[in-house]
Amino acid sequence: MYSRPDIEQILKLSPVMPVVVIEDPSLAPDLARALLRGGLRVIEVTLRTAAALHAVEAIAREVPDIAVGAGTVLSVDDLQAAANAGATFAISPGATSALLEAGRHGSIPYLPAVATASELMLGLAHGYHCFKFFPAALAGGVPMLKAFAGPFPQARFCPTGGITQETVRTYLDLPNVLCAGGSWLSPAQALAARDWTRIEALAAAAARTRE
Repeated sequence: MYSRPDIEQILKLSPVMPVVVIEDPSLAPDLARALLRGGLRVIEVTLRTAAALHAVEAIAREVPDIAVGAGTVLSVDDLQAAANAGATFAISPGATSALLEAGRHGSIPYLPAVATASELMLGLAHGYHCFKFFPAALAGGVPMLKAFAGPFPQARFCPTGGITQETVRTYLDLPNVLCAGGSWLSPAQALAARDWTRIEALAAAAARTRE
């Protein structure tokens, strides 16, 4: 059974964190298994569909060897719902003061997101040192993360948004990046066709990124 480590340990599980949108929760366990076979040990299920929490529940129950996170957490209620569904961790596309406070005391690790130095300073002031950098490509990409490293040497990041298999290594080579989030690992067509072989192959390529 998968135990619940802190957020930094979770971000170190795999070089790439698959970011998935699931419409049919019955597909979620097979998707998680394909990613796991490919060598990835973490998955973020975005709370963008009515099926998302059911998908989190199914993965947590049926594929305990993968750390399942709930993404697109926009409120304290979302954070609690993610925990109730069995999520190992929760991620937001931004942060609010209420979420930063609730995340410190919640039952699961919480990863807030930042896009600017001021947002990063607010997160650090609340006691966080790990952040999602979102939307990574639009918010400055690799140059911005390099710029953050000087004044904020204690901060660590999971850049997400606009990253591809072709560009992910440029992010992972930065010392303040623990992993990168990627939506290319579960193409909608492959998911609809239940093409687990393709998804496993994409996961395997991502898993080898830091070799």
